Amino acid sequence: MALGTWKKDPKENAILQETYNELGGNNANLSNSQKLRISEKAHKIAGKTRVANEQESGSSGHDSSIYLSYPVARTNSEKTGDTLRIKCIEYVPPEEGAGLGITVKNAFYKTKSGERKFLDKATRDEYFKGSQIEIQSSLEDANSRISRKQKTKYYIELPIPQEVNDSNSVTWGEDKVNALELAALSVAQNAMKGGVGEAAVQTARVAVEALNTGVSIPGLGSDTQDAIRAAISGAALSQLGSNVSASSVIARSTGQILNNNLELLFAGVNLRSFPYSITFSPRSPKESRVVKSIIRSLKQSMAPKAGEFNETSQGIFLKSPDVFQLDYLKDGRNHPFLNDFKLCALTGMTVNYTNAGTYASYEDGTPVNIRMNLTFKELNPIYNEDYLPGNGSGDGVGF
Repeated sequence: MALGTWKKDPKENAILQETYNELGGNNANLSNSQKLRISEKAHKIAGKTRVANEQESGSSGHDSSIYLSYPVARTNSEKTGDTLRIKCIEYVPPEEGAGLGITVKNAFYKTKSGERKFLDKATRDEYFKGSQIEIQSSLEDANSRISRKQKTKYYIELPIPQEVNDSNSVTWGEDKVNALELAALSVAQNAMKGGVGEAAVQTARVAVEALNTGVSIPGLGSDTQDAIRAAISGAALSQLGSNVSASSVIARSTGQILNNNLELLFAGVNLRSFPYSITFSPRSPKESRVVKSIIRSLKQSMAPKAGEFNETSQGIFLKSPDVFQLDYLKDGRNHPFLNDFKLCALTGMTVNYTNAGTYASYEDGTPVNIRMNLTFKELNPIYNEDYLPGNGSGDGVGF
């Protein structure tokens, strides 16, 4: 990759690599001169980050860097092992249509005056012969939208937590349907195919007459068929407020019950959560400022935005908090084995300033031992296609 001389500091190295990719430097169709220009621009951005990291704290007493790393490296070449990097990104709402676009084809036509009118079946054959109404949808989820227009606010790099795990789950549920329900569904489907008109009315009328005068069900004796008709009558009674059910009528009449055809069916997707516990033990005033800035930055970013400050700091609407991109790093690069993440929201944060068991602090008031618990939750679920090459699942175990 045409990045020239790599920086020795793994933190700056990570920014350099990511900036180079965001600028399009990993595009195979670029010429060497184009890659060189992108490389120079990436180095300038990484250099600005290095200057920010070297800034001393301001009057607020906390570190003002855009790349906060704990513990603070003693030398530029020191490596702190595998790390967890938290990138704070400003939330980007959908531009229009709540991120979902619906397009209906072959359903409307424009009159000479420019008015849009709905086409019934006969008129549609005249305008769009042999075609049916088509509904197309386009959805851009939050992960794709924010990644495409991301505005990075700061980075936090922490030692990798003691417990590292991922949990993927989907929802399955039991579902039941008996023969009577399937028969009713078949009648309804045939009616819908016939269109909402005289044909549908005739279909329903024939079905009612069949139930009243008797219908032949192959493989069942006359007693059982009478029981089924009685069950249908019981279902009708239940609609009038009676406690009689189809199953109870058949059980009383024949000693049988309807086969519910119980089956486990897919019911939906779930969002993943990632709880982390981080322990801070500041060893110097500089490290104390970094810890203070990390805690303050995360608290501020997870809070909703009320708009411009006024006496009550309340408005009609609240803007969404910032979101976060998590990454496991090894020597400043993406981890070759551990799981990847989609964009996450910080849904919970607790800080224990007496993690040593009793309150103890340094001369400047910094607690001796601090434990910070964070809970992140992904904005979008994981799909099968996310594991395909080029969709962000990396070289490790994937999402």
